[in-house]
Amino acid sequence: MRASVFVVVLSLLCLAGCQQTGAVNPLLLPSDARFEYRFDRFEDYQAATAAELKQHRVFVTDDSAQEIAMNQPFELRPKADGRPTRGVLLVHGLGDSPWSFVDVGQALMEQGYLVRTVLLEGHGTRPGDMIGADYQHWRDVVAHHTQLLKQEVGKVYLGGFSTGANLAYLQANNDPEIAGLMLFSPAFISDEQFIGLSPLLAWFKPWLYEPSLEGSSNAARYRFVPTNGFAQYYYSSAAAQDAIDDKPFERPVFMALTAHDSVLEATEIRALFERRFTHPDSRLIWFDNRGEIGQDRVRVLDSRVPELKISNMSHMGMLFSPANPYYGIDGSQRICHNGQTEMDTAACLEGEPVWYGAWGTQVEGVAHARLTFNPYFDTMMAQLNRVFE
Repeated sequence: MRASVFVVVLSLLCLAGCQQTGAVNPLLLPSDARFEYRFDRFEDYQAATAAELKQHRVFVTDDSAQEIAMNQPFELRPKADGRPTRGVLLVHGLGDSPWSFVDVGQALMEQGYLVRTVLLEGHGTRPGDMIGADYQHWRDVVAHHTQLLKQEVGKVYLGGFSTGANLAYLQANNDPEIAGLMLFSPAFISDEQFIGLSPLLAWFKPWLYEPSLEGSSNAARYRFVPTNGFAQYYYSSAAAQDAIDDKPFERPVFMALTAHDSVLEATEIRALFERRFTHPDSRLIWFDNRGEIGQDRVRVLDSRVPELKISNMSHMGMLFSPANPYYGIDGSQRICHNGQTEMDTAACLEGEPVWYGAWGTQVEGVAHARLTFNPYFDTMMAQLNRVFE
């Protein structure tokens, strides 16, 4: 899958497709970025990654320094005297960036964790670079930086969002020294029917849909990914499902899921938690608006918050505090392309009042933008801390 001929063929196909539509844009074309991760010091990894971003990123705003900072792996060290005794490696999702964990990482650092993040191959520079990305490379990055973190702290945890949660789980499943898992919207099972076909489709159709370049000004994540990105996600989910079926995971796990997830089969993933993640201290935060009362190891939070104009919880909103300056209540980034009608999208883009929800949320007479923050962020993190106390 990493053979150079594969990258070349897909690059040429992408270029041909872009020329046919008249949309030759560097966002869609692979660069020659090298996503090196084998460093003995985390700061060397950071420096090398920043250099690649500076050289190969297609900047989508006027603030290139901010974009590099948002896509570069970061480390947060607790301020307490002495060497930290526990640490966590956090792995971002498909099309996302290390900045996904800016709020989660800060909260964990304040609890005494040494926090580190990684940048997965194909991310951070341009969507076209994911045409040659490889799931095994992603796993190798996680494995290497897990071992590097072990040299710093006595107890290591792994965490991840969506595809990153799959990678974190797979690493922990193969490494009995990992103390526990922090999984946000783990993407073990997708509700997209084409996902299983994506490895085949990637060979002759680099982009499943013609990418819309309108509104591509989000510095923290890609708005679209090539077919190969979905294919590599599929490999991670298939491997995770096989491993989960093979044996239960008996160490503490914190998991957060929303019933309204437009990307995942959330109900089935919840069932996996209840059956296969067996440690008595493990807990699931389940966002729903149907009045369910939590039981045993599942806590239910009402995802409808009318006072904040929230209809339901979204897949990506899980990670961010309401105070986040980019995605929060008063944040600068509003995602209006949310799977609704063109009229509602236009109203959102024009700055009219909107409600917030998961992708595809539609209520007659009410425009919805994507919910990009978690109204229960502090509650969620408090529950996470109790799991690992």
